[in-house]
Amino acid sequence: MITAIRELQMPNSSSISEFLLLALADTRQLQLLHFWLLLGIYLSALLGNGLISTAVACHHRLHTPMYFFLFNLALLDLGCISTTLPKAMADALWDTRHISYAGCAAQVFFLLFLFSAEIFLLTIMSYDRYVAICKPLHYGTLMDSRACATMAAAAWGTGLLYSLLHTVNTFSLPFCHGNAVDQFFCEIPQILKLSCSTSYLREVGLIIFSACIFLACLIFILFSYVQIFRAVLRMPSEQGQHKAFSTCLPHLAVLSLFLSTAIFAYLKPPSFSSPSLDLVVSFLYSVVPPALNPLIYSMRNRVLKDALRKLFIYFFLQH
Repeated sequence: MITAIRELQMPNSSSISEFLLLALADTRQLQLLHFWLLLGIYLSALLGNGLISTAVACHHRLHTPMYFFLFNLALLDLGCISTTLPKAMADALWDTRHISYAGCAAQVFFLLFLFSAEIFLLTIMSYDRYVAICKPLHYGTLMDSRACATMAAAAWGTGLLYSLLHTVNTFSLPFCHGNAVDQFFCEIPQILKLSCSTSYLREVGLIIFSACIFLACLIFILFSYVQIFRAVLRMPSEQGQHKAFSTCLPHLAVLSLFLSTAIFAYLKPPSFSSPSLDLVVSFLYSVVPPALNPLIYSMRNRVLKDALRKLFIYFFLQH
């Protein structure tokens, strides 16, 4: 990866050696306020996702397909929020905007890798829930350990290839419209604005193609949840229906927010673009889901809460 970034840096190193990210605030007081706010969000995301991944790894009762995918989701969320927020916090604390060319390319690479892998993983998770609720007799066959490992590896591998393709294509372009990125992290739509070559249309085409794939994932997820809700409505127990709806609806809400804002950020027409709107949209898809997912997926999960409780008891007994 480092070698690829260095190769990408060579054609443009004579013109641009660093980028300037968007400042979150103009006054020192607001910068410090943003720092503490982002630090609180970051620590809560680290704590939530870290607890989920530790609980799933340590408790054999959670070694099932659903929790295996939740473990992978927690790892992806940890990576996603760690790619953007530490740099934004450092910029706010030290009143700086600079990011190196290689650092910007690395940020784009890891963001796309983790975000795309998460979208594919969420699609797999919706299929897992569909099979568990709508085809329970075939669940053990369709979702055995080998199938789960293969699907998770496919999500990570596809995200890696997808990210590499977009990163190489974007940073092979010449940049002659300055080096100011109108975002608090390196984002492809903002970087393409700096290109002075018509070759950027090739990357735009790739973005549109990718958006179609992610839209297909969203349609598949929605279809899975429709089938799940139909099966739930046939349950004789109202308590079971309420539990299923109260669990699935928050998942679907956060997922829809993540996908819709991400697709909007990459496909919105220039007439809809403004620094404040771009900042809000990017925050909604890059920061909010990784911070909320631990709460959403554990809020009404009794098994996971019991595992976390035992983890805390064990920790305090050891100390």
